Amino acid sequence: MAIKLILFFMYAYTVFSPYVSQAFDESSRDISRWCKTTPHPEPCKYYFMNHSPPHLKPRHRSDFRTMMVEVAMERAIHAQSCAKHLGKHCQRNRRKKAAWRDCFKLFDNTVHQLNQTLQGLKTNSSSDFDAQTWLSAALTNLATCKSGSVDLNVTKFISPIVSVNVSELISNSLAVNGVLMKQQEYQDGYPSWVTAGARKLLQTSSLASRANAVVAKDGSGRFRTIQAAINYAAAATRSRNARFIIYVKAGVYRENIEVGNNVNRIMLVGDGLRYTIITGSRSVAGGFTTYSSATVGVDGIGFMARGITFRNTAGPQGGQAVALRSASDLSVYYACSFEGYQDTLFVLAQRQFYKSCYIYGTIDFIFGNAAVVFQNCVIYVRKPLLGQGNVITAQGRGDPYQNTGIAIHNSRILPAADLIPVISSYQTYLGRPWQQYSRTVILKTYLHSFLNPEGWLKWGNSNFALSTLYYGEYKNTGPAASTRNRVKWPGYHAIGSSTVASRFTVANLIAGRAWLPSTGVPFTAGL
Repeated sequence: MAIKLILFFMYAYTVFSPYVSQAFDESSRDISRWCKTTPHPEPCKYYFMNHSPPHLKPRHRSDFRTMMVEVAMERAIHAQSCAKHLGKHCQRNRRKKAAWRDCFKLFDNTVHQLNQTLQGLKTNSSSDFDAQTWLSAALTNLATCKSGSVDLNVTKFISPIVSVNVSELISNSLAVNGVLMKQQEYQDGYPSWVTAGARKLLQTSSLASRANAVVAKDGSGRFRTIQAAINYAAAATRSRNARFIIYVKAGVYRENIEVGNNVNRIMLVGDGLRYTIITGSRSVAGGFTTYSSATVGVDGIGFMARGITFRNTAGPQGGQAVALRSASDLSVYYACSFEGYQDTLFVLAQRQFYKSCYIYGTIDFIFGNAAVVFQNCVIYVRKPLLGQGNVITAQGRGDPYQNTGIAIHNSRILPAADLIPVISSYQTYLGRPWQQYSRTVILKTYLHSFLNPEGWLKWGNSNFALSTLYYGEYKNTGPAASTRNRVKWPGYHAIGSSTVASRFTVANLIAGRAWLPSTGVPFTAGL
């Protein structure tokens, strides 16, 4: 069994056997032959032969990888230009405009991720693991654009900008980089992107005097709104690695907040999750996409939050309604609370860590395509609408080479107070496959008896993704921990090997030893 599990995990790196074939002659400079080693050879050949200088030929696989990312970025920029033009045709239609606004921003983020990847490859300033993370995020952005158009039933309007082969070219880049990527050993240390002065901040109690900005509802701070403080941080002059600390005093802040991809290393510190609350009520039922329904949306690198509640009050009748949407790479949420119903916590992309947090919701309420670990968290399942069921996770891995997944470690899954009186009236599941290669693992976590014995749920009435997903459980405890009656899908695994389980720990899934020590947040690297 252990051997089968290891082989399945390796599937993410070997699913397209031509990529790892030792028979391929890497000295070949025939671009057509190189393209045949990718999952999407036709767009590869077309764009190389029609848009690249004919004298540019790959000398080896790393050359081909760089060229592949360059072509993907060229097409992404073209799509971004098309998206800008499309914006002129949606000003009088609220739903089209909402979907377009998301897509335009997401294409901008994709270009940003591809450029970051390309610069890292050309200067050797980042690892193959970093590149895989950024390419994964670039592809996830495009899938999110498509999802938003489905939310608002405007897929025909959005289709011209999502059908230009950008996804296929990024998928090719992921596959090529996946072959080059090796398992890396990360050592405890302080990486260059975090200054020594930022260490231990999350555990420091006297942050008010050290804050760069103070937000207070009563006017006792420099700002009355959090967004105003973030805008100030974006314009402030600071060194490249300097963290900007925003102290948010106790109060209920009714605002929708955006932290753009040009606003990095922001740290929000509250007076505790019971006292500092950020709340909004946007929802898909209210005319927003899932993406734009977020009370707080974060894209900038290295975001940190401590002692804050992120809330969406749209209620179960609002449908998809996000409290926090995070695509922040190397981000940390410590002693925070995330409160909503359907789609509470959108872990959209990149590497994220949640420690000692509380998450409340009903349907798919931890979802997205980040590489994310929840450690020592309490997950509360609420009462949904009559006739609905509860699903805790909906992981969105859409490509077998994306190094993403949800890991819930040393945590507790419990019914919330409103569910307890009617607990027998609703079925609750650990997760269901939102995308083809959905990947979620529950490790050493307490499972309350209210969980359905099968554990996991199909997507609708189909057999979608049952053989390509990876769902695993390892040494869980509690009355619902037994795997005897779990689903019998090819992709489900009752993990018995610590070697396999360790793939989904802080050390391996998010390379946490390389960056978490510098934040000061306590964490367990392994099992």
